[in-house]
Amino acid sequence: MPNTRLRSFALTLVATCLSVAFGTAQAVVSKPPASPKSGAKPAPAVKRVDFGRERPSRDARRVAQWALASGDHQGEPFIIVDKVRARVYVFESNGKLRGAAPVLLGIAKGDHTVPGIGDKKLSEITPAERTTPAGRFVSEPGRNTRGEDIVWVDYDAAVSMHRVLTTNPVERRLQRLMSKTPKDNRISYGCINVPVAFYENVLSPTVAKHEAIIYVLPETRSVSQVFGLRDDAGKRRATAKAGKPEAIQLQYLDGA
Repeated sequence: MPNTRLRSFALTLVATCLSVAFGTAQAVVSKPPASPKSGAKPAPAVKRVDFGRERPSRDARRVAQWALASGDHQGEPFIIVDKVRARVYVFESNGKLRGAAPVLLGIAKGDHTVPGIGDKKLSEITPAERTTPAGRFVSEPGRNTRGEDIVWVDYDAAVSMHRVLTTNPVERRLQRLMSKTPKDNRISYGCINVPVAFYENVLSPTVAKHEAIIYVLPETRSVSQVFGLRDDAGKRRATAKAGKPEAIQLQYLDGA
């Protein structure tokens, strides 16, 4: 009798162990495999510059996209001046176009700055020296001797952005701005003239609150030469830098 009870207990114990083992095996088999952990971070979304309804040149789009994607604009609003098409584009810091307008530029073609031109009087500047230099600049609000507010582009070269000047009717600056071709937009001493409404509603408010970065595109050199862009990635920072100028008055800017 004891042997029978012992044998029955043993059989029950074996059955229980088999049941537990079978259930464990089922649990192991039915458990989905854990996904492998990876230390790689997902690639960040590519930032795209937004020109809205504008149809910019290839160089204007390339420099704007590079400035945004590389962070060269340092998180600030940025401005593209296309000298070939005589047009300016003002962007928010996120790459969205805030406004665009035609511009008037230096009468002489060229991407250089004549040494010492900032110290010359207007009457001493020859037509061949009246260029709008290309490069990367940090904007700064300023004023001329008439008390009018301007936006410095290159302080050392006395180049600024301002409302279109109409003091000399013979130059027909308003008509030049309104024309459909950029061929007649070369008339200034080097400064960048913009429509009054555009200056007051788009350009000035942008620069007043931020240190906007200004990219003046070249016309005798390539954007790769001027801004140090790479054709493959475009991640090199601009080589042409400009310091922050003082907001002071210069007499020779009155007729620029």
